[in-house]
Amino acid sequence: MKIRAILLNLAVGLIALIVLFPLVWMVSVSFMATGEAAVFPPPLLPSHWTLEHYRDLFLNQGMGRYLWNSFALATLATILALSFTVPAGYAFAKLKFAGRERLFQFLVAALVVPAQIGTLPLFLMLKSMGLVNTYAGALVPWLASIFGLFLVRQYALSIPDEMLEAARIDGASEGQIFRRVVLPTLQPIIVTLGLFVFLGSWNDFLWPLIILTDQSNYTLPVALASLSREHVQDVELMMAGAVVTVAPVLILFLALQRYYIRGMLAGSVKG
Repeated sequence: MKIRAILLNLAVGLIALIVLFPLVWMVSVSFMATGEAAVFPPPLLPSHWTLEHYRDLFLNQGMGRYLWNSFALATLATILALSFTVPAGYAFAKLKFAGRERLFQFLVAALVVPAQIGTLPLFLMLKSMGLVNTYAGALVPWLASIFGLFLVRQYALSIPDEMLEAARIDGASEGQIFRRVVLPTLQPIIVTLGLFVFLGSWNDFLWPLIILTDQSNYTLPVALASLSREHVQDVELMMAGAVVTVAPVLILFLALQRYYIRGMLAGSVKG
């Protein structure tokens, strides 16, 4: 058993090393001098550590503006998604209304439809409303998601009906029940869904590329792709841009990891 455990730990460690190596090398290259990573074989560590590429990004390439755009859009998308999806998921789980089951089945069936199919109709609709090249237009696809609704509903099913009925008997309104009973119970899945939405919005490339035409409104993925066309040979600068793009969401995920794992495990068991 000890040998088996040792082999299993070695295998897990090897897999972790394979996964982490590109990220570690990306960070290492971002601190190399210009052209140092272009040799073969590429060095693992810089001969002289430098911050010139980070200074170039923020002083000359406007990376601070793009970083703020991504943070603002991802934060607003998360707030809006939770504001619409959490109450809707709870309603589908615990509130009775006409056509509830059929409507939910229709929504779940729509999960098989690729989101890219609706890109053109949505763009034309927003264009007619004058929302092209606006943050409002960039936020529309994140207002609610069927996957998020399904996730919240499955978790909300675990809330005992007796607890809700006891609150109603005590004279609590539906709004009070939702705020004081449901939301604290749904905290793990709310954090999980919020993390999903924030990461999805932060990493989204296609929709911001379509809807945001002004370069000053670009998000980090779009700005990095635009930067790569001008500095395709500057590997170190591009790696620094990749670090700026990845680091915030990686830190956020690590900070909320325990809530995320608890939400996913609880949803899988209780749902």
